[in-house]
Amino acid sequence: MNELPIIQKTYDLIKWYVPILNRLPQNHKFMLGNRIITGLYDLLDALIVAKYAADKLEQLQFLNSKIDILRHQTRLLLDFELIKVQRYEYVTQLINDIGTDLGAWIKQQRKRQTSS
Repeated sequence: MNELPIIQKTYDLIKWYVPILNRLPQNHKFMLGNRIITGLYDLLDALIVAKYAADKLEQLQFLNSKIDILRHQTRLLLDFELIKVQRYEYVTQLINDIGTDLGAWIKQQRKRQTSS
């Protein structure tokens, strides 16, 4: 399936990250782990909805904050010593790549608005 790169990257992040989050100790899995998982699925849903929206800019700008929340929640996993540094670095790079793609998409939408 030929998908927008940001949607494919988010999908791949979910495939990689959710099994790790599901193995968290019970006291962290039900709060932090489930929050991250819900945030990931919400992000994927919102990106797909934005893809088809007539006015994408507002939706995309909202997602910027969702990605930042995801970054902070992931950092908490590291600070609580629930993931290894290597996994943290890897997942942070994946999240940053999605953030970069989102920033480019927002910039493209802004140009479209100013040129129309």
